[in-house]
Amino acid sequence: MKKYLLTSIKLTAVLLVLLAVLYPLFLSAVGKLARGKGNGETVSVNGKVVGYANIGQKFTEDKYFWSRPSAVDYNAAGSAGSNKGPTNPDYLKTVQDRIDTFLVHNPGVKKEDIPAELVTASGSGLDPDLSPAGAKIQVKRIAAARHISEDKLNALVDEQTVKPLLGMFGPAKVNVLKLNATLDEMQ
Repeated sequence: MKKYLLTSIKLTAVLLVLLAVLYPLFLSAVGKLARGKGNGETVSVNGKVVGYANIGQKFTEDKYFWSRPSAVDYNAAGSAGSNKGPTNPDYLKTVQDRIDTFLVHNPGVKKEDIPAELVTASGSGLDPDLSPAGAKIQVKRIAAARHISEDKLNALVDEQTVKPLLGMFGPAKVNVLKLNATLDEMQ
């Protein structure tokens, strides 16, 4: 009995040092080598930090590209999706309200042309990216609000589009905060 007790205490002490001290220190050191030095990638406009690139932000003005809706109102302290299923009447009403709002602010767009990501929240509620189609469908509204040509805005979306890794892993995406920050710097 003493033999097993002493062995288990030694093993617990070794694992405690390894997993509670050395492993977190190693991960922290690796994080310091990453972009943002382990503190996240910040986005700045005119030298002022406006947000983090990996956390979705809320944009509602017509002069900005709108982000994907959030079930938690973009609160990073409590990321979550909705518990409502795709046939839940409350969920369907929420999606229809988002569609109606989008159509009011984007005249000329047909309901069936709206990418699903612009009216449905992501699993975390903090998705910072849109597909290029999700960004480009908003170009006409932003061009009118900012008095910028649609061609210039389409080129900006293309410039900000991150292609899939090695051309095949993951979808093409556009970070909405970076896109809007670049848009503000243009003016």
